[in-house]
Amino acid sequence: MDILQSLLQYLVSLPAIIIGLTFHEYAHGRAAYYLGDKTAYYAGRLTLNPLPHLDPVGFLMLMFFHFGWAKPVPVNPNQFTRVSRKTGMLLVALAGPVMNFFIAAASMVLLRLLSPVLYGEFGATLIQLIIPLITVNLVLAIFNLIPIPPLDGSKVLAGILPNSVYPVMQSIERYGALILLIFVLSDAANYVIGPGVNAVYSCLYRLIF
Repeated sequence: MDILQSLLQYLVSLPAIIIGLTFHEYAHGRAAYYLGDKTAYYAGRLTLNPLPHLDPVGFLMLMFFHFGWAKPVPVNPNQFTRVSRKTGMLLVALAGPVMNFFIAAASMVLLRLLSPVLYGEFGATLIQLIIPLITVNLVLAIFNLIPIPPLDGSKVLAGILPNSVYPVMQSIERYGALILLIFVLSDAANYVIGPGVNAVYSCLYRLIF
């Protein structure tokens, strides 16, 4: 019974995970394109078709272990024409988490608009589909804003800090994957993501409901 319930939970979360990852990566590519870099466009990544964005291993890891990844969108900061390389990378990095926050907020608005008619079995099914859209996107946004390479937060931090700190950031980046793995396996991520998701969810709920 527990296995069946867990499988059902995964299936219910599946659309939210696909939407969250796809829109996150699309936002990176679209932001880079707007700033003058067409690398993502030529790579076929300016699309809302999930297939070019999903990494099979990363997707399965996210489904079953709540830690995964999509295919990174290729970005060439040398192609930025509207802003400097540093500012451009900051904006491109922010675009993904901002998109996830937007989807979470839009899903909360949808839940509010539909709340008068969400009753019975059909209403319960809709709620089960909408709630993961909120929580999954909040998890993706907050997790990616953690300033550990190669997460988006490290690029945002690099864009904010003075140029003199950049060599230090580069040296940390070499060990970023190892640091991130320790961060996740040590359960430290839960102490950041859990409270963060709860806080933002509560704020959205109070604002919208």
